Amino acid sequence: MSAVGTVSAARSARGFGTLFATEAKVWLRDPGAVFFALVFPVLLLVVLGLVIPGFRTPMDEPGLPWDGAPAITAWLPTVLALAVATISLTTMPVQFATFREKGVLRRLATTPMPPQNLIGAHLVINVLALLVAAAAAVVGGMAVLGIPAAVDPLVVLLCFVLATTAMFSLGLLVAARAARGTSASGLGMLIYFPSLLFSGVWVPLPVMPDWMLEVSKYTPIGAAAQGMLAGWFGDGFPLSQVLVMLAWTVVLFPLGVKLFRWT
Repeated sequence: MSAVGTVSAARSARGFGTLFATEAKVWLRDPGAVFFALVFPVLLLVVLGLVIPGFRTPMDEPGLPWDGAPAITAWLPTVLALAVATISLTTMPVQFATFREKGVLRRLATTPMPPQNLIGAHLVINVLALLVAAAAAVVGGMAVLGIPAAVDPLVVLLCFVLATTAMFSLGLLVAARAARGTSASGLGMLIYFPSLLFSGVWVPLPVMPDWMLEVSKYTPIGAAAQGMLAGWFGDGFPLSQVLVMLAWTVVLFPLGVKLFRWT
């Protein structure tokens, strides 16, 4: 690489870093985004785990790692899926559509800073927020509720990563055509609440009817919750769920990129 190219790359990196830091500060000043993205998942898990008697009931599984663990252990993967869905469907699409509505992306196109950098900065911010939310839910569940560690953490991690790619791809598609932040919010919510149903928020996965489990397996967030549940309890490799999440990512991400409107 030439000296000019090296200097240009360094300036570009510094510019992106400054943009990221600025946008992160703005994001943190939004109490709604901070609460629902970072606090809501762990708060929901801990409060329900302490309040609902059935969730506090110890599991009777002699000889297994989770013997004596609270029943809410089986609900933690659902909370992790909830964290992914909340950021990807209720936060990220609204941000992107609002930038378009206010002409931010169009104005950036006339500056040395390309609009893609703003989208990239917010993707990084949302991924970091998701990691914080997931870590808070896991640590909070273990510390407050006595939830045991996952039997196969690599499977849980794989499913969490694939859930993130699939749901962020879906969120990008929602944001791709929404003309305003309000329309992105409405469409995101329209997808969000049925997703919660099939991820086990309303009806926990262990007691979900077979037909609902089968439908859930083919939704990105339902496959994520089922896959992470299998990993948490060491119930084999969730191949079907992994393939479903991969398929959603492969289809939705290029579609969202192709349809995304900058103005």
